Amino acid sequence: MNIRTKVKLSFVVVIAMLLFLGGISAIITYQIKENNTFRENISSILLMQEGMNDIILESTKLTDALKLEQLHTEFVMYEKNFEDLRTILSTHAHTSTLNTFIVNMREDKMIQNYLNALYANEHRIELMYSALFNLEREKLDYVTIFNALYPEENRARLEIQEHLLHNNHLAQIKALSDLRYYSKETLYQHGNEATLQKWLAPINELLDATVNETEGDLHENLLYYKEVVGIIAEKAISIERTKAIENETITEASNVLDENKNVSLALEKTISQLSNEFIDQMRLIQLFVGIATIVFIVLLALKVSRNVSLSMDEVEAKIEEGLQEVNALNQEIEDTQKEVIFTMGAIGESRSRETGNHVKRVAEYSKILALHYGLDEEEAEMLKLASPMHDIGKIGIPDRVLNKPGRFDEEERAIMDTHAMLGYEMLKYSTRPLLKIAAIVAKEHHEKYDGTGYPEQKSGEEIHVYGRITALADVFDALGSERVYKSAWDDEKIFALFQSERGKHFDPKLVDIFFEHLDEFLHVREQMRD
Repeated sequence: MNIRTKVKLSFVVVIAMLLFLGGISAIITYQIKENNTFRENISSILLMQEGMNDIILESTKLTDALKLEQLHTEFVMYEKNFEDLRTILSTHAHTSTLNTFIVNMREDKMIQNYLNALYANEHRIELMYSALFNLEREKLDYVTIFNALYPEENRARLEIQEHLLHNNHLAQIKALSDLRYYSKETLYQHGNEATLQKWLAPINELLDATVNETEGDLHENLLYYKEVVGIIAEKAISIERTKAIENETITEASNVLDENKNVSLALEKTISQLSNEFIDQMRLIQLFVGIATIVFIVLLALKVSRNVSLSMDEVEAKIEEGLQEVNALNQEIEDTQKEVIFTMGAIGESRSRETGNHVKRVAEYSKILALHYGLDEEEAEMLKLASPMHDIGKIGIPDRVLNKPGRFDEEERAIMDTHAMLGYEMLKYSTRPLLKIAAIVAKEHHEKYDGTGYPEQKSGEEIHVYGRITALADVFDALGSERVYKSAWDDEKIFALFQSERGKHFDPKLVDIFFEHLDEFLHVREQMRD
């Protein structure tokens, strides 16, 4: 084989190696996308189960059969959506070719166990609701009968009372007093069989005392009253028994929801671990192939320089071309990672109907503040890339809270405030420097300099500089932007707020930097308007 043929074959091998590197980049990107989709599906399952739990709780408070049926229809819809999502998770599989390269997380035994736990808990919720729904319908029937009979019981008791007071028999009046007392005890305080028997005792005593009376119809009234008491007391006892079952069901449903949250955290940790291990393996292979490619190119160049009459300039040009292709592929991987991180940040914002430009502007503002604060170019750039993830935790906030057009009540505010820790929990397990910064930003960008923020009420320089920077950048852009719950503020109002919150909400040094370099921030805002 002559040298020319060897050179041609060698370049074919080099091209194959480069294509292999490109293939690994595509596999890494695909795996990251798969992981994100899987996480979103798990989050959807948890949100559905929270919705089911809310319906169980609300069902126990209804007094209208029509509204109960409406809630039942809503619960059935949750069941259908859950089954659809379960089918997607169960039937998803890679093609036989992709299975050779891609790790299918759904086939991991630990993840399957976690998913089966979620499915089993959902089934428990369905069974609890099915039993509770039938129970609530019965309770509404009991309440209807109770409400209808109570005026009649009251009327009959007053009629008996009038007769007994007229007769003025001391023993019968005492029995009447006991009757009145235990009627309230049975109907409104202790709806049980023991209290009912105490109620029936004075009635039976009065029946015995009036059995031989010939004047008036007191005995007949007592017999009728006892019949009414038997019916209305049965409904009161049934209502109390239903309430006890309701409380047990609510407690059990709450325990199931807590268990699901623990399973979700463990599942997220396992997904991150498997994903990181797979991506690390792919990058190790990529590094090995890249080095092998470079060595091969160098050896090829030496071979060519000895056997053909190519000038050293031509050989160096060939080597440089190969190195540039390898570097370009490596740069593509890095750019892909940055794009995925930015896209994840945009997902968190898009769920609350905010524009993608919000995270872009916050990123630029963060870099400006970081550089003027004294961070070096590399660290400032890392913060710029990480800051779009500051609200990633919003993907775990229910839409009814996240997109509410107006102020939150206390419960909604408490739910909304959890997004900082949710974002931190999503990111904290990563060993990547960029995601470590993103985890800090997600957790601390709502802390305030005076210690009144959340989630940990840190103050001053206890708050990481990344959190202090992102806090100011996020608030500046949020106030100047229109949201579903407010209009955009004008600049003078924003500047006045920043002056008043200097040393309170914001780091005073950062506020000073903001005003010293205000033209840079306004220029970014103008260039990246929604």
